[in-house]
Amino acid sequence: MLSIAFIGYGNAVTNYHLPYLEKRENINVKYIYRRAEDRIREGTDHENWYPDIIFTTDLNEILNDKEIELIVVCTHADTHAEYARTALQNNKNVLVEKPFASALDEAKEIFELAKSKGLIAMANQNRRFDGDFLTLKKVLDSGVLGNIVEIQSHYDYFRPEKIQKGFKTLHLLAVHTIDQIISLYGRPDKICYDVRSIYYPGESDDFTDIDFYYGTQMKATIKCSSSVKIEHPKFTVHGDKGSFIKYSSGHQQKNPDGATKVSFIQEPEHNWGEISYIDENGKEVNKRIPSEVTDYGILYEKLYESIRTGTEKPVKDDEVLTVMEILSNGIKEASKNH
Repeated sequence: MLSIAFIGYGNAVTNYHLPYLEKRENINVKYIYRRAEDRIREGTDHENWYPDIIFTTDLNEILNDKEIELIVVCTHADTHAEYARTALQNNKNVLVEKPFASALDEAKEIFELAKSKGLIAMANQNRRFDGDFLTLKKVLDSGVLGNIVEIQSHYDYFRPEKIQKGFKTLHLLAVHTIDQIISLYGRPDKICYDVRSIYYPGESDDFTDIDFYYGTQMKATIKCSSSVKIEHPKFTVHGDKGSFIKYSSGHQQKNPDGATKVSFIQEPEHNWGEISYIDENGKEVNKRIPSEVTDYGILYEKLYESIRTGTEKPVKDDEVLTVMEILSNGIKEASKNH
């Protein structure tokens, strides 16, 4: 059994971590550390939603508990490095929400500290286990599309009224799609940025369009915008033998009145991916690709194996640093567009 503790108690913990750990028999959530800023909802029944978890306002209670092997940091980005450092100094492995740290130097320092103590520090790139992305990977791994020429990845909304000054789109939305591409193909040979604001030029990043080039043949594009009224496919893929599209699998239904529960039932056929390709006999094949199921608990299972057996972390240090570098360069680009 791996006993873990959370630092922070907000949307990420209640909707993207705890529901996927509920049925993991080898992982026990023992503590949630509620900081002062997490306790603004005091007086609600939140603690009654999780009767088997100890809610504490004393971080030392977690740090001094020898049963705790992993601390999960789910706080504001500017505190990630501080809490990760504290966990490692107290001989705890650490899983940190995105973005991993506020600066590359901070991230490198955390990785070095973990290595020096024989511990694991890792970013929580859980969106690698979205059902739509897992379906994309299944298609790519099959090889039926041949040599991949282009991948387009969209993460869009239509909510122009909510756009404000401040650089949030890259860190809140694009970080997921960037990491997905990096997890597939690694560091690009060339990157072209079109990151700007339609509404607050130089002061926001509500339009993000980044091209990743791999060799002379393949380009992957990630696009995030808050001004898209008609839904794009989440993924569009073209290869020299065929094409594939898949609309988003969406998110689980959140529950404001109790603990969020997630469904591990395959999504309905009308939202499965569509593929068209020429097979090895020269015959055209058109069919739907059954969707994989979103399960962020898979990341925890892989991390469990790394902690227990020393296998490679599911999210590698160089991948985290590459994503952070791209985010930083994107914000620089947006800042120039007055």
